[in-house]
Amino acid sequence: MEKLFGKVGIKMDRWLILDDGTCFEGKGFGAQLNVFGEIVFSTSMTGYQETITDQNFNGQIITFTYPVIGNVGINRDDYESLSPACKGIVVKEYPRLASNWRYQMSLSEFLARRNIAGIAGIDTRALMHKIQRSGTMKASIVDSGDTFTHAYDQLKANVLPTNQVEQVSTQKPYPSPGTGHNVVIIDLGLKHSIMRELAKRNCNLTVMPHDSLAEEILELAPDGLVLTNGPGDPKSIPDVIEKIRQIQGKIPIFGVGLGQQLFALANDCDTYQMSFGHHGQNYPVKEKATGRIDMSSQSHSFAVKKDSLDRKRLLVTHYNINDGSIEGLKHRRYPAFTVQFNPDAAPGPHDTLHVFDEFIEMMDAQKGAV
Repeated sequence: MEKLFGKVGIKMDRWLILDDGTCFEGKGFGAQLNVFGEIVFSTSMTGYQETITDQNFNGQIITFTYPVIGNVGINRDDYESLSPACKGIVVKEYPRLASNWRYQMSLSEFLARRNIAGIAGIDTRALMHKIQRSGTMKASIVDSGDTFTHAYDQLKANVLPTNQVEQVSTQKPYPSPGTGHNVVIIDLGLKHSIMRELAKRNCNLTVMPHDSLAEEILELAPDGLVLTNGPGDPKSIPDVIEKIRQIQGKIPIFGVGLGQQLFALANDCDTYQMSFGHHGQNYPVKEKATGRIDMSSQSHSFAVKKDSLDRKRLLVTHYNINDGSIEGLKHRRYPAFTVQFNPDAAPGPHDTLHVFDEFIEMMDAQKGAV
């Protein structure tokens, strides 16, 4: 690996090119590939391994606003998926050495093995402000040996895929045995930490592909259904929306992230793409019924339109204090609720872990009502 990474993991001059023609010069690390994707920024100060392996970032180039990324390397415990799907990462400083008692490999080595490009030496604060002003846009990380005109033309010609969920969802069902509630998870970009939290509550889990039929799910006689987080536009998977319509009212439903957006669409609401999304660990969310405020971890680019809600069907349970966006929904007739934030706290604060207990209580109540 010495030839690829050198002593500090940084070898080649690279460009970060934005769709508006802005070009940042930096040093490459990780995979020596030219990559294209949608550029976003994360304000997380910790947990870069969980962020990079989060399937919510499929097809995206992640800008870390925290100035030093890579100082603790990569470990075996903090994966949110085994096949990370982001295209690249952008950092201010990549450290010469990494040190941690759980250290297994350097971040650069990990990125190279996973075909993820990295670029360091970028003014990430200036880049973040540009994304805030202009909104999310296409970007590329390329070798600086090419001419800028050719590299920019390639970026403009690149078409970003729209089948992000299909790319990250499991292809076959698989179990994670437990002794408690029988829970089916529809994998739209499942994070390991969601399974961990449900396993802590002794749930017997069956993970199903995103294109599973409603009949196949109901044949498993689940006590509850989880609609997971995931990447992309919720309107790109209408089959899942229809599946939710067929299942709601029959078993309890708990949706997270993309799962909330799909649940809303299944109840005739609308969604929209946010200007630059919510990506980080410091988003304050308020529960309307109690006034409780939790700090939450978030990683989404789409949200539910407030003025599209059918108030006779859906109740807003949580909202974002910063921008007023919808952070939680509950069905007025059926046992079903959703949250837009990541309640699994990986990475991020643990304030919202109680949401999993509420799902367990909902399944208990439904069993008692039968």
